[in-house]
Formats: sequence, structure tokens, C-alpha cells
Amino acid sequence: MPPWHKLWNNQRIVVNLNMVRTIITPDNTNVNLSIPQDYVGRKIEVLYYPVDEVTEEQQPIVKTMSAFKGILSEAEGNALQEYVKKSREEWDRNF
Repeated sequence: MPPWHKLWNNQRIVVNLNMVRTIITPDNTNVNLSIPQDYVGRKIEVLYYPVDEVTEEQQPIVKTMSAFKGILSEAEGNALQEYVKKSREEWDRNF
């Protein structure tokens, strides 16, 4: 077990190739970090922020055509169909 793993005891640690991530709850204003040997002499990024203030992006909801049924009134639907019909007629023009 690497020496930097012991620093956080029971805290969750994520190691992903060249990244080490953990979430801690400090009990004072100082946090001591032990850097893995292969990080020595390399530029590394250190971030800290309160996790409870981070909002995660929600994945877009994928909708099918049936989800849009009834959204347009009949008049709006007819106007949209007319617009599409005119747009398609423009495609058939000779230039």
C-alpha cells in the first residue's frame, strides 16, 4: 500500500492512472499532503472546495416524438406544416 494512502485512513480514495482523488473532512485549517514519488518534480493541480456546494450537471433527457404529442394547438400545427411545405418547395427550385 502506498504511503499516501495511509494519510486519509477510512476516507474514499480514487486512483485513476495519473490521478489521485479523495474527499476529506478536515478537523483544522491545515492539511498535510504526501505526494507519490512519481509526482515529484512534475506540475500537479491541487483543488479544494466544499463538496456540498457543487452541483452536478444533469444528463439531458432523451425524448421520442410521442413525448411532444399535444404540445401544439391545431392552429399552430397547421401553420408549422404549411411552413415546412413551403420550405420543401424551395428545395425543388431550379437555379
